[in-house]
Amino acid sequence: MNEDARLQFTRDYQKKIPFVSHLKILTETLGRGEARLSLPIETPLTNSFGTVHGGVILSLLDVALCTAARTLHPESLGVITIDLSTSFIGAGSGKKLLADARVMKDTRSVSFVEAEAKNEDGSLVAKAIATVRVRHKEK
Repeated sequence: MNEDARLQFTRDYQKKIPFVSHLKILTETLGRGEARLSLPIETPLTNSFGTVHGGVILSLLDVALCTAARTLHPESLGVITIDLSTSFIGAGSGKKLLADARVMKDTRSVSFVEAEAKNEDGSLVAKAIATVRVRHKEK
């Protein structure tokens, strides 16, 4: 599969996930083992401090991590997070959050991925590392 088809598979796959659509997560850029996603900050996604709820930040990071891994496995059924560790460093604020994810190591069945969530001004909101399992088609 050529690179354009590989990345198109990843973009099309995002459209199959209702939760991604519900949060209005957008795929900004894709590369081989890399993804940049964004999420508009709307009032229902905030906490009592008026900043982005931690669960929303975690969801954005999770989708970004899996998206980066998925770019390397277009022949698969998809990928599933099996371990995720996140450190919340700052508050999410402004008009949108950005998440940049990259695969650190990839095998046929597992990808090790890292990601950062930032505000539009570049301030760090959270950092995550994950282990993602690749689901292959049954033979």
